[in-house]
Amino acid sequence: MGRNQHVVHARQGGWNVRGENSKRVTVHTSTKAEATKIARTISRNQNSELFIHGMDGRIQSRDSHGHDPHPPRG
Repeated sequence: MGRNQHVVHARQGGWNVRGENSKRVTVHTSTKAEATKIARTISRNQNSELFIHGMDGRIQSRDSHGHDPHPPRG
């Protein structure tokens, strides 16, 4: 399982994709939609979690692309 991916608002404007516990930004984009698309591709390839943050830094949504310890029934 790879690093969880986070989509976060950049201080200088735009949006960043950053691997969990990484000091470096993986990708900087001008739109949140573009950053989310890239982060989703990375998290699918790495079988990891995707966390999408709002402008205030709080997590708005998350998506699991790896081993989910609590999969939905049915």
